[in-house]
Amino acid sequence: MRRHAVGPVVRGLAGENRAMTDSSGAPQPLVHWTDDDGTPQQARWRSLAGHPPPPQLVLADDALGADAAYRLLNAGTAILWLGDYQNARHLLQALGRRLDKRLQRPGRPHHHPTASLTEAFHTQRRAQAERARILGGLLLPFDADHGVPLRRAPDLRAAGAQAHGPVAAHYVQSLRELLGLVGAFEWRRKGVMIPALGAAVHPHHGVFSPVRGEYVDLVAQAPLPAAAEDQGAFDIGTGTGVLAAVLAQRGLRVVATDLSDAALACADDNLRRLGRQRMVSLQSVDLFPEGRAGLVVCNPPWVPAPAGSALEAAIYDPDSRMLRGFLAGLAAHLAPGGEGWLILSDLAEHLGLRSRDQLLGWIAAAGLQVLGRLDTRPRHGKSADASDPLHAARSAEVTSLWRLGAA
Repeated sequence: MRRHAVGPVVRGLAGENRAMTDSSGAPQPLVHWTDDDGTPQQARWRSLAGHPPPPQLVLADDALGADAAYRLLNAGTAILWLGDYQNARHLLQALGRRLDKRLQRPGRPHHHPTASLTEAFHTQRRAQAERARILGGLLLPFDADHGVPLRRAPDLRAAGAQAHGPVAAHYVQSLRELLGLVGAFEWRRKGVMIPALGAAVHPHHGVFSPVRGEYVDLVAQAPLPAAAEDQGAFDIGTGTGVLAAVLAQRGLRVVATDLSDAALACADDNLRRLGRQRMVSLQSVDLFPEGRAGLVVCNPPWVPAPAGSALEAAIYDPDSRMLRGFLAGLAAHLAPGGEGWLILSDLAEHLGLRSRDQLLGWIAAAGLQVLGRLDTRPRHGKSADASDPLHAARSAEVTSLWRLGAA
């Protein structure tokens, strides 16, 4: 396989392999390969999505065609690209086209029985996972300042530094993940306009963006319980902090919680931008802070299914763990006369992944009662895409704010 001046790149990657630990002293994952002369090499592996390093890796450059690359990746062998950066992007696009032909979406069921939609959902998720696995195997080298030491590579250091923070040495990362963090860099710079706030929220990398604005509007419009004025509010799983900011704008003092350090940093940034930081305190806890509140708000992941990455955990939650945890602990954290607001889509019900009877059963078992419900229809593009195999479920979806109180 012909290469062009790749030696310095390989030596730069492999030349800093002393003490493979991160800044906390914890062991850092490594990726291994063998040079053309048979010399074993290794470098630090970085994946913000939490993917493990590939077990097999080969070096390649512009001489590698899309068909050969596809065969390698499909067989589980990753490719460390040492050629032209723009050619790597073109290769990724070519691989994507091949995968789209192979992983064609299943035909839309004619009568849309629940069982057919359930299978269509699982088929789609399997195809997405396979696509991510294969495309994620095209890797790039990075310098310690997050620069890409390849011909025609743009300056992506700011995006890398914002996502990864300082790093100690050269590393290897997926090109697909790099493009994702560059996109997240732009999302954070531009922000997402939130009409309920009259301002933008700036999602950080790895924190789910509030692009589904209809659920934010529900929290902005629902009548506040009287107890919230005296006892304040909790925002469980705050993410970007958008709901905490809406509650603060409505005059409430809020304790917002999250287990993700990235989410807490993002929420702090947004609350400061919005001038609401004095109304909201942030805590790193699992679900509830100590004490009781007059209003407890939670927007858990809507779909009970495994998440493929940290970002997907805002959408997918195996066995509805966060939803059930919120309901089970809610009554013990409500002040007298307080309400819990559960913001939840019924998409899982239309997909046959969770039933309405299950949800109502969990509510009753937690010693709660339904005080009321506000509904809204989705406004996102997928709800109108008739070619989507899940169109029957998406077009029927309703997002609700369930007002819950102690039974």
